Amino acid sequence: MKKNFAEKSKQMTFLGMLALVSATSILFNGCNQKKEQKTSERMISHEDPVAKTIPVIDDENVPSDKRVIYLTFDDGPNQGTQNLLKILRKRNVCATAFVVGKHAYGSKKQKDDLEQLRKDPLIELANHSFTHAHNKYTDFYKNADAVVHDFDMAKDSLKLHDQIARTPGRNIWRLNNITVTDIKSSAQAANSMKKAGYKVVGWDLEWKPTKAMNLKGNHEAMLKKVDSIFFNDLEKTSRHLVFLTHDQYLTDVDSINELDLFIEKLQKSNKFVFRKISQYPKINEILN
Repeated sequence: MKKNFAEKSKQMTFLGMLALVSATSILFNGCNQKKEQKTSERMISHEDPVAKTIPVIDDENVPSDKRVIYLTFDDGPNQGTQNLLKILRKRNVCATAFVVGKHAYGSKKQKDDLEQLRKDPLIELANHSFTHAHNKYTDFYKNADAVVHDFDMAKDSLKLHDQIARTPGRNIWRLNNITVTDIKSSAQAANSMKKAGYKVVGWDLEWKPTKAMNLKGNHEAMLKKVDSIFFNDLEKTSRHLVFLTHDQYLTDVDSINELDLFIEKLQKSNKFVFRKISQYPKINEILN
């Protein structure tokens, strides 16, 4: 049985109601304050200020007609990291960067980008391994001890104090209340990560790339997917959606603008709050 979202009928989904939202309405948001932007200002300015720290809002304070979105970006620091930062600062919205250890040492620019990510109050860092599985995922997950060691290397070298992690090339979840393995041959490695204390988080929705490594499709299509996931209760945790894309897809003008428009429309719908992944329900529980 399908559910209604925010008391709306099935014939009219909440994103379809954007036109009814007042331009002056204030977004109730744990990590974000809406900023009005002129169409001519959609391109990211190089003079955007770093936003101030936004206070955390507890789950009980999120009204029942709101939904929580966790913006997450993998594989940084990478090409596009600076563009990501500019979008987040422009929209004053928080996100989680799942960073790769060896990327931080790939060049001086990548090292500098990592420090900018670390210092920005809108961003939190999480573990995406040290080697990114050498991009040989099947072989990587065959050795569970080596997988744990790889994540330990990233944690130590990048000074990541939280044990929140995401597995490269796999949509795996290992929390107390969520166990998901997309490819069964990775299960032993995932279980070993949990046993080592890692809180492994996957995603509910991914914005995938084209062959040219730009964002595929447009923001309107992604908004419809967000709508569909919430409407059909397809999230791993009801009312909470983990969104994924990658820093390196944000290198062309169209991709930058599409992500910016995606976040802007979510904000203007007045239906969402944005959170860092460390605020995901029950993620801070001690693992059994």
